[in-house]
Amino acid sequence: MLATALGSPAPFGQSQFAFMRGNAFEAKVKADGGAELLRLLYERLGGGAPPPAGDAATPDLSAAGPEGRAARTALALREATAAGGWALLDHPMLALEVAGSPAYLEPDAVVVHPDGRWTVVEIKSFPMIDASADASKVGAAARQAAVYVLALERVAAVTEGAEVGHRVLLVCPKDFSNLPTASVVDVRKQRAVTRRQLTRLTRIEDIAAELPQGTTFDPACAPEELDAAVAAVPPAYAPECLSACELAFHCRAKSRAEGGVEALGRGVRGELGGLTTVAEVLAAAAGKEGDPADPTVAALRRAAALRAEALESAAALCAGAGAWEAAPLSGDGADRGASKAGGAAGPVPGASEEAGPCR
Repeated sequence: MLATALGSPAPFGQSQFAFMRGNAFEAKVKADGGAELLRLLYERLGGGAPPPAGDAATPDLSAAGPEGRAARTALALREATAAGGWALLDHPMLALEVAGSPAYLEPDAVVVHPDGRWTVVEIKSFPMIDASADASKVGAAARQAAVYVLALERVAAVTEGAEVGHRVLLVCPKDFSNLPTASVVDVRKQRAVTRRQLTRLTRIEDIAAELPQGTTFDPACAPEELDAAVAAVPPAYAPECLSACELAFHCRAKSRAEGGVEALGRGVRGELGGLTTVAEVLAAAAGKEGDPADPTVAALRRAAALRAEALESAAALCAGAGAWEAAPLSGDGADRGASKAGGAAGPVPGASEEAGPCR
């Protein structure tokens, strides 16, 4: 809503067909009390526990509001751990503090093992072909599951005998069918990165304290007032934002208008060091600004020199090709032309007598 009010609505979204296909596959995996899901999990992460015999607990997690659902989920996790059997929690609600504010998360499923271990289950609709899936999609699923693991660890810390597994179960369609298959993904690295990023986030209270008095982000405000309010919070735009933030297109337009190098990507931004605008980069490459001893400036000037040399060579080649096409025939071509003329109007003066007629 905020992006639409600013005049930069996100022009993308997942199709209804994709939603329906994903929901249908998830329902198939969780049918019959999650029997197929538990079978896949036991095959890959069962350990020494007895296999689930169809009597796995599926507690009711309904409650009023996200806070109520999170509290009900925490209670169900404690009860299932104390019971010492298999339990499947369908779409539990978890809470995680992000920048000083609670964020509510809803994984596809969490399975409680008889030994008190908790496993996050991610169900995705992209296929596993020959037991291998798209690496970028698996990486995104691993990062998502790592956040769920962090949220579960908060509940496990106050639950006796509970332990959150760092290996999650990724369930996808097998090959080109709608049959489920599964793979185990270790998310310890993603969990550590996410934990470190969460600790570095600026708290919402600190951001709000620096805003001008009376700042509001109400979409009903005038566009000019809303634009000024959004501008009061310094953006950190990167192309990766386009797939995750509804304000990405608004921030991208601002970054392009200001000539910021952030629009070129975090990798480019990191390579350019203290050069923060495209104008500064071009001036440094042209030798108008910048310290020649700066490695970044030296690399830009070297790249500019190579580009100029390549353009000059290409121009010379084009000029040579044009001159060759415009030049008159000479040598053998001229002789052949003269022979053709001689064949029609008699021999050419000075031509050899041994020369045969033009054929």
